Amino acid sequence: MLQDGSTQLLCLTASSGVPLFTRGASKQLPFSVIGSLNGVHMFGGGQGALLSSCETEGGGKVVWKVFHDSVMLIAVSGGGSSGACSGAEMSRLQRLLENVWSCMVLVLGQDELVNLRNIERLKRDLRSCFCLIDQLLEEKHQGVLGNLTHCADSLVPPNPTPLQEALDGFAQAADSEFGCLFVHGRIVVATEKWWRLAPQEVVLLCALVRTLSASGSASCDYPVFLPQGSPTVAHRLLHFQLLPGADVCVLCGPTPSLQKAETELVGRLWSPLIETLRSCLAVGERCLPGSVPLRPDVLALLLINRETRRSVSCVQISSHHPLSDSSLSKSRCWELLELFYIFSISRYFTQDETLCGSPEESTQSSHTEDFLHGFSHQPQQCYLVTEDCKCYGFQTQQHQFFLLMLPSVPTFALRTVATQTLTDIISATAF
Repeated sequence: MLQDGSTQLLCLTASSGVPLFTRGASKQLPFSVIGSLNGVHMFGGGQGALLSSCETEGGGKVVWKVFHDSVMLIAVSGGGSSGACSGAEMSRLQRLLENVWSCMVLVLGQDELVNLRNIERLKRDLRSCFCLIDQLLEEKHQGVLGNLTHCADSLVPPNPTPLQEALDGFAQAADSEFGCLFVHGRIVVATEKWWRLAPQEVVLLCALVRTLSASGSASCDYPVFLPQGSPTVAHRLLHFQLLPGADVCVLCGPTPSLQKAETELVGRLWSPLIETLRSCLAVGERCLPGSVPLRPDVLALLLINRETRRSVSCVQISSHHPLSDSSLSKSRCWELLELFYIFSISRYFTQDETLCGSPEESTQSSHTEDFLHGFSHQPQQCYLVTEDCKCYGFQTQQHQFFLLMLPSVPTFALRTVATQTLTDIISATAF
């Protein structure tokens, strides 16, 4: 139906099958195919069967999901994966539909989506969600893995204390308990209440801030609904660009006005920290301060704090290193890191409870548990050897850690390299 690797998203009304929008693949599916996908789901429902996913002869995959008996989302992906990769792709598509629905709630609110009074008006209103939805589909931001992990993509600053103090003061002055500072689209520091938001809400708010930052606006006042915490009552998201690449935002009520916050609060509280912000910007895509040593044979890493639901990831390509493989690009390293994460989570490491909110994801978790029944214990470590790299992952009570290394690293040394790398990161950052 689609080219290998491409994904198309379809949104229809659940009751009548009226198309609301399509996003994704450049070559859209014919209307007859869209109608058939809707029709086969409705037919199954009429026979008492719930059709949630299927695979085509050519390896394509289709996932259906109905939300509140109002809106149906369908994800269609091209062929190209089989076996374990096929199961991982199904899991990715199910997660995509959950995230897309939450994006729609975040922007429009649940009431407008559940009570379909005017279809044509809803179609127009949904256009305001397209930037966020396209970000989920196209994954334009390399190194941003929150859509996959439901953990907040973070950047560890060299000196977080003054930034945390400034943010707490800024949020308090704005009559808010929810504030966050972003650098390169990743969280640097946040208030305590911000971290109490549902992990998916934090991830989607991060995506929204990246969209607002990319628009070039120095400040904006944007109404948002929290998909789990407040799906029917809007909050105000005040967003300010402190420096190119550095943004701060707060969730607040009717006060203060955008103008008052910008003229009276931003300059007073953040101007003294310009050099500190620049030092954060200098960290760049590495997301770890210079005090953290990384071995030259480490290609990429993903570290997840399971307690705080935060993650740090980076790719380092050293072309001058004598053992480096110049054919392995930065984008390919990010792709391999994502695939290894999916492979590990879907086969060895059980997902945390906060990640398995939907029935489909709970089903996927049960499949993982079925696979784990073949072991006499709960796997805590796994490794994978490929032509491109060697991968090692392990989990502790507090962390999950995934590491990609050069093929030249001896297989027997993978565990030592991984544990030493994690120790170096924790010792330097207390992440």
